[in-house]
Amino acid sequence: MSSDRNPVSIVPDSPGSGPGLDTGPGAVETRPDRFDVSGVTSEGAAWLASTGTYPRSTLAFWEDRPAAPVVLSCGFVFDVVNAPAIFGRRMLDRLWDEGPGSGPVATYRGRMLLFAAPGTAQRLPALLEWEEWGSGGASGRTRTVPPLLCHGTGDAVTVPPPTPTVPAAPRTGSRPPAESRWLVAPDTRHPWLPTPAILLWAAIRAARSAARRRVPEPSPEAPISIFPPADQDAKVYDVSKRR
Repeated sequence: MSSDRNPVSIVPDSPGSGPGLDTGPGAVETRPDRFDVSGVTSEGAAWLASTGTYPRSTLAFWEDRPAAPVVLSCGFVFDVVNAPAIFGRRMLDRLWDEGPGSGPVATYRGRMLLFAAPGTAQRLPALLEWEEWGSGGASGRTRTVPPLLCHGTGDAVTVPPPTPTVPAAPRTGSRPPAESRWLVAPDTRHPWLPTPAILLWAAIRAARSAARRRVPEPSPEAPISIFPPADQDAKVYDVSKRR
């Protein structure tokens, strides 16, 4: 599947990010961490502000307080799938490693916010129930799918500020991990958004991935390795390539 989805904004020296992307003439492509990206462009901010009744007021607020989070309405411009951090990260991995990529994604207070096409909040839970992966399913496999909070018409979400501000830690000068930040920052007025079917696919793949990680206790006769298993979540991704 392919489309002209928005490439991710790269901001030099953002918390945890790799080197910035220079898009000027003769620029050399760099490959930072795909999920260590912060910063919303002016066009991305305009897209976010378009969800409110007074977009200009929201943009003026961000001009005065660029480091302030803001509450945005769902259902008209986008819906949001609110997932636990670990499971949301697995969904994001599936979207990028095996699927079409993702729309804007943010973390906020330990939750993963995946921006989706309007109507997802109503449709995705129904699809999960139909496939017996929802909270009311009878199959034991549903234990691998945590409850997903879907925000749509009539709901609102708090999103991170457009400008990342992470204070340096005392004495060491190192930056602590940001509690709330953009992982895939919006940078166009019309960013690509995944549909309910795409997110259903990602959730099922993430659930199956979690099930495979459950390794049974070794038997006394089984050989014991001194090497720990590889951390499958510790990945480096190329933000410059989308399907």
